[in-house]
Amino acid sequence: MTRILLLSDTHSYIDNDILKYIKQVDEVWHAGDIGDLKVTDAIKALKPLKGVYGNIDEAKIRIEFPENNRFMCESVDVWITHIGGYPNAYNVRVRDEIKANPPKLFISGHSHILKVMPDKKLNLLHMNPGAVGKHGFHKVRTMLRFTIDGSKIDNLEVIEFQKR
Repeated sequence: MTRILLLSDTHSYIDNDILKYIKQVDEVWHAGDIGDLKVTDAIKALKPLKGVYGNIDEAKIRIEFPENNRFMCESVDVWITHIGGYPNAYNVRVRDEIKANPPKLFISGHSHILKVMPDKKLNLLHMNPGAVGKHGFHKVRTMLRFTIDGSKIDNLEVIEFQKR
């Protein structure tokens, strides 16, 4: 079983409250708009990190992180990208690939809106952890924590922080 913390849209922000949750999992996944490599360096000092760059990220971040990150976690095919859209409204950049070769878990960020929903047509689960940084229109900072056990995605929890 792998315990995962999923976050996005840090926009250069990391604090002890976020780090406390990072210490409790096996891996951290970041769905883009990192903002500053100090964020990912702080995460990597504690746990393995998989991530992607977002639309606000500069060249240094784009060199270290890809636009799309597709990998296996246990028996789950995972695809992380920053601007990916949602079931029935996927971004044109990823839509054809998702339809041709759907992952089991599709993760995006960008919207600052926490959303977890199935795509019944493609038999996948979509997750967007919202935004945990302090920059943006969102009122509540959020992350997701869950487990992957073989092919099972389970124990999903929403982590909310006080209003900004």
